[in-house]
Amino acid sequence: MFNKSKKNIAIFASGEGSNAQNIIEYFKDSDRVNVAVVVSNKKDANVLKKAASAHIPTLVINREDFYSTDNTIEYLKQMRVEWVILAGFLWMVPDNLIKQYSHRIINIHPSLLPKFGGKGMYGMNVHKAVIDAKEKESGITIHHVNEKYDDGEIIAQYKCVINKGDTPETLSEKIRALEHQYYPKVIEGII
Repeated sequence: MFNKSKKNIAIFASGEGSNAQNIIEYFKDSDRVNVAVVVSNKKDANVLKKAASAHIPTLVINREDFYSTDNTIEYLKQMRVEWVILAGFLWMVPDNLIKQYSHRIINIHPSLLPKFGGKGMYGMNVHKAVIDAKEKESGITIHHVNEKYDDGEIIAQYKCVINKGDTPETLSEKIRALEHQYYPKVIEGII
């Protein structure tokens, strides 16, 4: 599990885990990056099953522990995690974790930030807001995490056209395709 020539990453996810699974598959034969652990705030999140089937350790965290102790950080240190990758993780990252992994926490957001970011702007909420605003394009933003929602330094953005007749659901499919195509490559490039 621990290979000094590889950079260990932790993937934090709250739900289904399609991005997490994509990252796991992308790096499964990598000589540079190792997915050391998948962390979730939901004990029944499907992402945990996907990690287990790939023989990756998992950790379920609770809100009180996450925000008021260093237990998560200590666990990540034990796992020799050097980078934290957010892949649909819906909790705000606490200051102690941001300080411990300064400039080494990466998030993906399903819009072209700074538009359609912030608290409550995730998943279909974002796609509905983009469609309702009659935007001509949308996309993904990969960014560093700081103490504010969707506010960290932008690393990369990739766009897609919104066609007449697109719905939040069809836009979601376009965004997911961009996420799966680019997120692992950008992670690899940064690490």
